[in-house]
Amino acid sequence: MEELRRQAFADFLRSRRERLSPQDLGLPSRARRRTPGLRREEVAELAGIGVDWYIRLEQGRAVSPSAATLDALARALRLNKVEHSHLRALTRGAERRALAGEPVSDALKRLVDGLGLPAYVLGRRWDVLHWNAEADRIFAFGRLPPERRNVLLNVLTNPAARKLFGTAWADEARRMIGQFRASHDLFADDPAFIDLLSALRAGCPEFNGWWKAHEVRLPAPGTKRLRHPTLGVLRFEHTSFLVSDEPGLRLVIYNPV
Repeated sequence: MEELRRQAFADFLRSRRERLSPQDLGLPSRARRRTPGLRREEVAELAGIGVDWYIRLEQGRAVSPSAATLDALARALRLNKVEHSHLRALTRGAERRALAGEPVSDALKRLVDGLGLPAYVLGRRWDVLHWNAEADRIFAFGRLPPERRNVLLNVLTNPAARKLFGTAWADEARRMIGQFRASHDLFADDPAFIDLLSALRAGCPEFNGWWKAHEVRLPAPGTKRLRHPTLGVLRFEHTSFLVSDEPGLRLVIYNPV
């Protein structure tokens, strides 16, 4: 694992350990605890691995846990399927190319333009690479500077986007951060991802606390209620699709309810 990916792995383990309590697992409550969650020794015992080995994992040391060890940790930390999959993905040693230009094919652009529903294409870093007129009426991507055409930057740091989501803004922001976290951790060493994280920290006071929680979610369909300044109250079902012939790209479509 690269250094920053090892650190993401370590942070993820620590965050899952700290959210558990001895009572959750039927363990005896011993001496008063200075920090929340289980002790490292307790996790190691539950997973059937050495304490020193587990500590090295939480320190982000250059070690390579086996699949059996990862499965044992997932059971000990009560990880759900998404979290278990994320833990495994963080240890895969395949090198990833640095994020560069992500071209959108003309065929995909024509598809988006002709949908008649608000739709846009996202890259690996959630940059908005292409959008249609219907999406622009709602999200005004065309008015943003090119370096700010990123869904996370827009929703978390743009006052207009906060107003668009209204009272649901915080829930929407946390949902998006959890989904983005699943891809970020795999590219934590990429300069483009590092720059995005810096911009989010600088532009959103709430971001650091949400990021530290290390929630991991998968993209899922849902419903959004928006308060547009000129179009009024809008309600959409949204769904995203991976573009099979253009790896790394995702098509997002909004269907009016």
